[in-house]
Amino acid sequence: MLHTLIQKELKSITVSNKFLVTFMICSLLLIMSVLIGINEYKQAMTQYETVHQMADERIQQVSSWHSVSYREHRKPSPLMIFTSGLSYDIGRWSDINRESTVKLKNSIYSDDPIFAVFRIIDFTFIVQIIFSLLAILFTFNAVNGEKESGTLRLIFSNAVPRTKYILAKCIGTWLGLLIPILIPILLSVLIVMLFQIEFSSQEWIRLVLLIFISVLYTSIFIVFGVFMSTMSRSSNVSFLLSLVFWICFVLILPRGGVMASGNIVSVPRIAEVEGMKVSFAKNKWENYYKDMDKRLSGSEHNDDSEEDGISDDMMWANLKAEDSLRKEVTREIEGYEESLLEDWKNKQKAQQNLGFMLARFSPAATYQLAAMSLSNTDISLKSSYEQVMKDYREEFNSYIDKKSENAGPGAGSIMITMDSDKGMDLKMGRDEAIDVSDRPQFVHPKTQLSKILPDVIVNISILLFMIFGLLTGAYFSFMRFDLR
Repeated sequence: MLHTLIQKELKSITVSNKFLVTFMICSLLLIMSVLIGINEYKQAMTQYETVHQMADERIQQVSSWHSVSYREHRKPSPLMIFTSGLSYDIGRWSDINRESTVKLKNSIYSDDPIFAVFRIIDFTFIVQIIFSLLAILFTFNAVNGEKESGTLRLIFSNAVPRTKYILAKCIGTWLGLLIPILIPILLSVLIVMLFQIEFSSQEWIRLVLLIFISVLYTSIFIVFGVFMSTMSRSSNVSFLLSLVFWICFVLILPRGGVMASGNIVSVPRIAEVEGMKVSFAKNKWENYYKDMDKRLSGSEHNDDSEEDGISDDMMWANLKAEDSLRKEVTREIEGYEESLLEDWKNKQKAQQNLGFMLARFSPAATYQLAAMSLSNTDISLKSSYEQVMKDYREEFNSYIDKKSENAGPGAGSIMITMDSDKGMDLKMGRDEAIDVSDRPQFVHPKTQLSKILPDVIVNISILLFMIFGLLTGAYFSFMRFDLR
C-alpha cells in the first residue's frame, strides 16, 4: 500500500505544471551560477598567476639585501565555483618584509564595490533560498489541499493507515522534487568537468558532501511544508504560515544570532587595536631616536680626538650595532602587536563561536556554515592564510638577515664613508641584482578533510535532527487532523 501511495503522489507531481516550472528554474539558475563561477575562478587564477609572476620579477631586480621585499598572494580555491563564501571579502595579498606586519589586503569587493552590493549568486545561495522556497511551494497544500478537493476523504474511504499516508506524502513529494533538482546539479558538475577545472580527490569528495548536505537542507523544507499543511484546514493559511516561518528561519534568525552574540561578548574595534599599536610603536621609536642621537653625539666627540678619523671597519661595526638595536625595537613592537592581536582574536573567536551556535537554530545558517567549510571559503580562511604568511615572513626575514651578514659591507648593502675633506658619502655597495633564487618558497595552507569532518558531521546531524523533528511533528499533527 505504501508503494501505491508513493506512486500516486509521484504521478500527481510529475504531471503538474509545478514540476516542469521547477525543473526549468533549477536548470537555468544552477547552470548560470556555475558558468559565472567558472568565469570568476578563471579570472581569479589568471590574476593570481600574473601578480605572482610580477612579484617574482620585482624581487629579482633588487640590488640590496636591505631593500628586499616580497608580496605573497592568496590562491583561489576551485570550490569557490559552487560556494564563494568569504573568498571575495578577504584580502588577496600581504607584504612580506621586515617593516610590515602580515595582513591580507585588497579584497575583490574593495576593488569593485558594486559586486559587494549585489553579491554573487552561487550554488549555495540558490539551494539556500530558491530550493527552500520551491520545497514550500510544492508541499504547503500537500494534505489540506487534498481535503479541499475532496480527494482525502476518498482515499480514507479505504483501509489506509494514517501513518503510511503521511509517510507516502513525504517520500513522494521528496522524490518528486529531487528529480528536477538533482538533474541540474549533475549537469552543473558535468559543465565543470567539460571546462577542465582541476579538482583534487579531496575536492571531489567535498563536492559530493556539499551536494548531499544540499539535499538534506531541501528535505527539511519539504517535510516542513507537509507539517504545515497538517496544521491548518486551509491551504491559504498554511501557505502564509509557511512563508512567515521561512522568512524567520532563513533570513532573520541567522542574523539575529550573530547580533545577539555581539551584545553578549564584547570585542574591541580593530581601529582601537590599531591605535594602541601605533601609540606603542611611536613611543618606542621616539625613545630609540633619542638614544641614537646621544650615541652619535658621543661618537662624534670621540672622533674629534682621533687624528685619522674612523676606519671603514669601525664604521661597519657601528652600523651593525645600530642595526641590531633597531631590530630589537622592531621585535619589541612586533611582540606587543602579537599580544594585542592574540587577545583580540581570542575575544573575536569566542564571539564567533557563540554567534554560530545561536545561528545554527536556523537550518539555513547550518547549511551555509557546512557549505563554506567544505568549500574552504569559510571564516577560517583569513586566519589560516595570515598564520602561514607570518611563519613564512619569519623564515623569509631570517634568510635575508643571513644573506646580508654573509655578503659583508661591500655587497648588496648601503655604504657610508667618512672623509675629513669630502665629508660623508652614501652609496650602494653594487648596482647589479642580488641572487634570491634560493629564497624560501611559500606553501599555501591546505585544510585536510579530516580536520573539518567533525564540524561537518555536527552540521549534518543538526539537519537530520531537524528532519526527524519535523517528520515527527507532521505525524502527530496528522493523527489529529480532521478528515471530514
